[in-house]
Amino acid sequence: MPWPRRLVTLALVATLACPGPAAAARAPLTLIRDAEIEHTIRALATPVFQAASLDPNAVHIYLVQDKAINAFVAGGMNMFIHTGLLMEADNANQVIGVIAHETGHIAGGHLVRMRGAMEDASGAALLAMLLGMAVAVGGGGQAGGGIVFGGTQIAQRSLLSFSRAQENTADQAALRYLDATGQSSRGLLQFMEKLKDQELLTGTLQEPYLTTHPLTRDRIEAIRQHVGGSPLADAPEPPAFDALFQRMQGKLIGFIDPPEKTLRTFKADDPGLKARIARAVALYRVPDLEKALVALDSLLADHPDDPYFHELKGQVLYENGRMPEAVAAYRDATRLAPGEPLLMLGLAQALLGVQQDPEAWAEAGEYLEKVVAREPDNAQAWQLLSVSYSETGRMPLAALASAEYAYRLGRTADAAHFADRAAKGLTPNTPAWLRAQDILAAVQAQPPG
Repeated sequence: MPWPRRLVTLALVATLACPGPAAAARAPLTLIRDAEIEHTIRALATPVFQAASLDPNAVHIYLVQDKAINAFVAGGMNMFIHTGLLMEADNANQVIGVIAHETGHIAGGHLVRMRGAMEDASGAALLAMLLGMAVAVGGGGQAGGGIVFGGTQIAQRSLLSFSRAQENTADQAALRYLDATGQSSRGLLQFMEKLKDQELLTGTLQEPYLTTHPLTRDRIEAIRQHVGGSPLADAPEPPAFDALFQRMQGKLIGFIDPPEKTLRTFKADDPGLKARIARAVALYRVPDLEKALVALDSLLADHPDDPYFHELKGQVLYENGRMPEAVAAYRDATRLAPGEPLLMLGLAQALLGVQQDPEAWAEAGEYLEKVVAREPDNAQAWQLLSVSYSETGRMPLAALASAEYAYRLGRTADAAHFADRAAKGLTPNTPAWLRAQDILAAVQAQPPG
C-alpha cells in the first residue's frame, strides 16, 4: 500500500522510457526518505563498510517502500533496502548480516562485472533509469516520509541476478566483515534460513531476494559452519543497535500497516518503545489527532532531547494545519540534530506554511539553502526554495531554483525555460548567473529525444 497521504509531502512521477523487451518487466519503485531510519541504517552499516575498506560516506543507501523481502546493490556504490526486509527481520543483527552480504558484492566488484556482461542496450538503460531515479528523489523532512518517487523498476530477475559463485564470494566477505567488527554472523544465518523453505516455490511466489540472490543449501551450510566455529557466535548485539532497530520497526509498522491492525497488535498499556511509537503513528493516521498528540507528548516526556520525536510531532501538527506549533516542534528537532538536512527541510516547509509572514518565508529560504548545499539533488528542497524566493520577491533566484528542480526530474524543457529566465534577471558572472548558464549548457548537450 502507498504511504498515507498525510505522510507524503510531495509526489514526483517520472516518465522514463524503457527500450527493448525488458519494458514488459516494469513495475513501480517507491523510494522514501526518513531522517531517523536513514540514521539507523547508517549506524548499523558503517562498521561493516569500514571493515570492507569502503568510505561510508561514499555508499548511498536508499529505502524502497515495498513489503517484499529484498535488498540489492546497483550502479556501483548504491544499496537499496526494502522496508519489507526491515519489518520482517527479527533483530538488528539480521539486517546487518544482509548489509554485510550486499557490501561483499560492492567490494568484490561484482557490479562492474555485471555491467560488462550486459549484451544489449536495454539492460544498460534499465540500470541507468534506476540510478536516475535514485538521484532525482529528494526527501522531505517529515518523519517516515518526505518524498515519494514513483517511477519504473528495473527487471530485477535479470539485471540484478548474481551468479552462485558471486553469492558464495559475497557470503565469505560478509563473514569476514562481521568478524572484523566483533559481531556475530548468526543474524546472516537466520536470515538465510528464513528464506530456505521458499526454494521450491515458483519464481512468481518467491521473495525477490531469492530471485536476485540464488540461495543454495551449500551456502547456508557454509555459513552455519562458520557460526558454529566462531568465538563470536553468541556475541550480544550492542544495546544501542537493538534500541535503534526497535524504534525503526515501530515507525515502519505505524506508517505502513493498517492503523487498526497496529492498534490491535500494540495495546495501550504496552510500555515498549516500539509499541509506543507504532501506536502514536497509527493514531495519527486514523486520524485521532488529540490521542496522537497525547502519545507523542508521553514519548517526549521520557525523551525530551530526542530530535526524531520532536520531528514526528512537527509532522503531525503540520499535516493538521497547526503551523506555529509545528514550527516550534521542528525548531526543537533541528536544535537537537543541527545540520540534519531532512529536519531543516521539515522546518522550512512549516515556516512556508505560516500565513502572511515574510520573515518566516525568508527564514525558510535560509534553511533550504543549507539543505541544497548538503543535498544538491534534493528535488523537493529546490521546489520549496523556489517558493521561498518567490514569496520574498527574489524572482530571478526563484526561476533558478525552479530550473534546478526541473533539471533533477529530467524535465529538460522546463529546466531550460527557467534557467533562461533566471539568467536574464541575474547579474552576469555571479555564481547564480553562472549556474544558470551551466544548466542551459547541460540541457543543450543532451541528445535529442
